[in-house]
Amino acid sequence: MLMRTDPFRDFDRLAQQVFGPARPAAMPMDAYRSGDDFVVHFDLPGIDPETIELDVERNVLSVRAERRVPAPEGAEMIVAERPTGTFTRQLFLGDTLDTERIDASYEAGVLTLRIPVAEAAKPRRIQITGGDSRKQLSG
Repeated sequence: MLMRTDPFRDFDRLAQQVFGPARPAAMPMDAYRSGDDFVVHFDLPGIDPETIELDVERNVLSVRAERRVPAPEGAEMIVAERPTGTFTRQLFLGDTLDTERIDASYEAGVLTLRIPVAEAAKPRRIQITGGDSRKQLSG
């Protein structure tokens, strides 16, 4: 249903095992299927919801968010450890998801997307008719 888009993820995982954390994930996410929905959570603490943009083109979902410097202009920054700037992430969604009905919400620093499974992809039961239901005409 979801394909990874970070070509360096496996390399980073190996590097973390050998050298420790190589680079922090700017937009970490969790994804899972719950019933008839595919759910994705993105950690975006300190992000103004007005700066979050979601776009879907074909089966590519793009998430863009901006964290601005919290200090007022002209302030002397003493410590600046939190990342600022624009963060983006792309997810390649499978054909089994209904990208026309994505629901997005932002609460407590977490962007949650609910993507319904397409009706055509849902399991369905097929009724089988027996030989008794077919009657032959004699003539």
